[in-house]
Amino acid sequence: MPSLSEITNGRMESLRRGDTVGIVGGGQLGRMMAIAARYMGFRTGVLDPVPGCPAAQAADFQVVAGYDDRSAIRKLAERSDVLTYEFENVDADALDEVADITAIPQGTDLLRVTQNRIAEKSFINSHGIRTAPWKAVGSRQDLAGALEQIGYPAILKTAAGGYDGHGQTVLRGAQDLGRVPDAEGFPESVLEGFVDFEYEASILVSGNGRDYVTFPVVRNEHRNNILHMTFAPAQAEEGVCRRAKELALNLARGFNLSGTLAIELFITHDGNVLVNELAPRPHNSGHYTIEACSFSQYDAHIRGIAGWSLEQPKLLSPAVMVNVLGQHVGPVQKIAPSYPQWHVHDYGKAEAKHNRKMGHITVLTDDTRQAAQELAGTHCWDDILG
Repeated sequence: MPSLSEITNGRMESLRRGDTVGIVGGGQLGRMMAIAARYMGFRTGVLDPVPGCPAAQAADFQVVAGYDDRSAIRKLAERSDVLTYEFENVDADALDEVADITAIPQGTDLLRVTQNRIAEKSFINSHGIRTAPWKAVGSRQDLAGALEQIGYPAILKTAAGGYDGHGQTVLRGAQDLGRVPDAEGFPESVLEGFVDFEYEASILVSGNGRDYVTFPVVRNEHRNNILHMTFAPAQAEEGVCRRAKELALNLARGFNLSGTLAIELFITHDGNVLVNELAPRPHNSGHYTIEACSFSQYDAHIRGIAGWSLEQPKLLSPAVMVNVLGQHVGPVQKIAPSYPQWHVHDYGKAEAKHNRKMGHITVLTDDTRQAAQELAGTHCWDDILG
């Protein structure tokens, strides 16, 4: 364990071989963090309430407890040289309480900003970066006023806790207001105007608190509010890629970023780049980097929180990544042995549930659209492709 003198403002100068990375969260992102850390010679520990969770299968030890269990977070901190997290819904106050005994390079400011859509959009806009038009709303009365300014169609999103479409209500007209919570149950929310975008995209940026590097802009396709497929690179105009990189570096500097930050984007028909959401950790749309880049997003994340230097990642091959949801596991497992070009990743989850992310497949290719068509032609994804 590091001595207190080695920790400054929750940061540690540089991790060494045999040091321990503690990961709060035991899902697939934590699993791939643990694998990357192990390649670099680090030990890993995981906090998750499910024994033998995906990350624990690749880690040296697990603390079995809820994410809000402060004594368990302290136990993980006591056994770790650095703490990181694989998702946003972590108790930031609990992390602050252990910052005196272990390093938390990502800090908790980033966590708090990304836990609340009002704080997140305010932070983005304060750095001169555009988002969809939005208003904070805390009541039906606030909503009525916001709708007068933003108009229909719009999306009402809870300020906290939403992912993969959860906590969102699409308002196409006054007839949809009946699906909005009444006055007593109205949560803190944002009303966001629709964006007439050409496509959705994302960019990853990684840092070590001093230096920052970016990954290519990728194009994303969603089905039922869940990411279905990522195309790398996005084959976007040079100006779009330049603006996306500039805003990514701007945000990274604003956070003094350590680790990987994912930035979801809307690209409009006239080439404007708007930020949709931030994720303070590796991201589903960055899975392709494991095979397609000189460094994966997980390599960069671990190097960043370890205080190691970073090299600008190179795209070694265009790629397509497709998610494998619970209903796709059977069909994919049946035919995967016949597709040698598939890089199959199984997350090791015990139960395959409908729309639950169970794994992904990456295909390296010179023709991403043809590869996507070939994936669709297997009929494994017919239920969401229609």
